[in-house]
Amino acid sequence: MTTTNQTRTRATADVAADTALRRLGRLLQQSGYAFTTVTPATHERVNARAGHARARDLRDVFGWSRPFGPGVLPGPFLALMDDAGVLDRDGDGWRSRVRFSSYDGELFVHSSFPTTAADAVFFGPDTHRMADAAAAQLRTRRRPVRRAVDVGCGTGAGAVTVAKRAPEAEVLAVDVNDAALRFASVNTDLAGTPGVRPVRSDLLADVDGDFDLIISNPPFMIDPAGRAYRDGGGEHGHALPLAVLGAAAERLTPGGSLVLFSGTGIVAGRDPFRQAAAEVLAGTDLRWSYREVDPDVYGEELDGPAYAHAERIAVVLLTAVRPD
Repeated sequence: MTTTNQTRTRATADVAADTALRRLGRLLQQSGYAFTTVTPATHERVNARAGHARARDLRDVFGWSRPFGPGVLPGPFLALMDDAGVLDRDGDGWRSRVRFSSYDGELFVHSSFPTTAADAVFFGPDTHRMADAAAAQLRTRRRPVRRAVDVGCGTGAGAVTVAKRAPEAEVLAVDVNDAALRFASVNTDLAGTPGVRPVRSDLLADVDGDFDLIISNPPFMIDPAGRAYRDGGGEHGHALPLAVLGAAAERLTPGGSLVLFSGTGIVAGRDPFRQAAAEVLAGTDLRWSYREVDPDVYGEELDGPAYAHAERIAVVLLTAVRPD
């Protein structure tokens, strides 16, 4: 049985670890560190090249997730990694449990490569695309955003993007993954966006009120491994994106907008996600648009049984607006 004192001790340790992770992020910022995270397939290819087996600098450790040994990192980095609980020591094959990635002039902490853990927190090219779409939506709005939410926030990159452009807004970053909420909290501090509030919620079930802007990049793949950050659920991987769509339709204010970044396997020229989304939206007053952002991504997935029925995988953007 866990006692009250044990709970308090654990909470104190968690706060100390998060403080160290924030300090590690700030130290990287001060060093001029920058890294653009690529897709897992590209990451694997680059790391497989000759001379890339071991880390030689900060980008190799905190970007490429390469093993390293004593002497590669200055002492302050190692001390903060230890305090944050993100340094695995195994002989001379040390590894960072986290990566730091650049977007929009900020650094975002997230899970190391490969992202195989059940509670892994993903950041990659789709994060850029979703956040770019959210920023574009803010530029075209006629009314200011007073309340926004990033559903399935992961690192909180979308929420931070909104908060930087709508500094007066209350921005919720919701997720069911405690690791994601931890990283989102750290990333909010690193970006200097106090308007973002990470909240544990299953979609919008555990938060109240309506929103002027809802953004989301939910899992949308068919993932036989069932990884939470990746598996969208259902026959086509669309269960979670459709659930976000349904929740948004109930919680948008008049004039409010949804930015939903997702993906779909195209089957014999047919887009099953677009068809299913149209059915969900048919009973609402939302005006919506839909487009392919990239018609051919994750081609390596076509070699496996999960996508044996698809001719290509596309990433798509659905935007919807409630009339004033």
